[in-house]
Amino acid sequence: MTDPKRAPLRVTVPSLRERKQRAEPISVLTAYDATFARLFDEAGIDVLLVGDSLGMVVQGLPSTLAVTQEEMLYHTRAVARGARRALIVGDMPFLTYQVSAEEALRHAGQFLQHGAHAVKLEGGVTMAPTIRRLVDVGIPVMGHVGLTPQSVHAMGGFKVQGKTDEDAERVLADARAVEDAGAFAIVLEGIPEALAARVTGALAIPTIGIGAGKACDGQVLVSYDMLGLTADLRPKFVKRYAELFDVAKQAAERYADEVKRGVFPGPEHTFGAAARPAPTVSGGAYGPED
Repeated sequence: MTDPKRAPLRVTVPSLRERKQRAEPISVLTAYDATFARLFDEAGIDVLLVGDSLGMVVQGLPSTLAVTQEEMLYHTRAVARGARRALIVGDMPFLTYQVSAEEALRHAGQFLQHGAHAVKLEGGVTMAPTIRRLVDVGIPVMGHVGLTPQSVHAMGGFKVQGKTDEDAERVLADARAVEDAGAFAIVLEGIPEALAARVTGALAIPTIGIGAGKACDGQVLVSYDMLGLTADLRPKFVKRYAELFDVAKQAAERYADEVKRGVFPGPEHTFGAAARPAPTVSGGAYGPED
């Protein structure tokens, strides 16, 4: 656990490049609020992605397409308050960067103003000029190729990409274009392991895999999936390190039962009559005097 008296060294864009050179794997998780950001930060996670996946796991939407810039900035601020060590990457939502490079620049800048250290956007060859525009003004960019969730309708669903020779060449070309445009890292999602290994070997920047096998320089998972909070969604590529949905449900059931039976609150959870003057208004409810 991190010593609260000593600020840990922040993970940075240059340090991630060095990690690839030293063949040190990079851990990435999504985070959407200050509590989980602090938890993952103290656990030693290297990068916290404020993912537009919040549309599905937090808001209950069928895809990420309806997530807005304002919502992403709200969650970015929350994550920034909770993390002291991890690099924070803000996921640019649908239509905030595809219309024009200048509009992308404005939206990306807002992420940095609200606590992110970098942004992530989807797309390869077609998005390379936009990535270059952001990088040229000092905004670090993480790319994302392969299965790109914001193109779910064009792809016909959340389907593995790069399975044919032609599609594999397209993914590789996209990845190279992202690197050439100046991105500091790239997410490889939903592609065969052999293709991910090929891309990783071809690039000098770190590759972060999700559903792309173990040959990548790092791995990312949606935290709600990894923690077992998504009860009805079990992607093949996710390892569930806990089953917190069941744990939390059981805790809520015990709470509801104890309330109904009058067991909670008990004497140990109840304030007695004070044998001293009541606290002043400035003391605040449940403050030191209560």
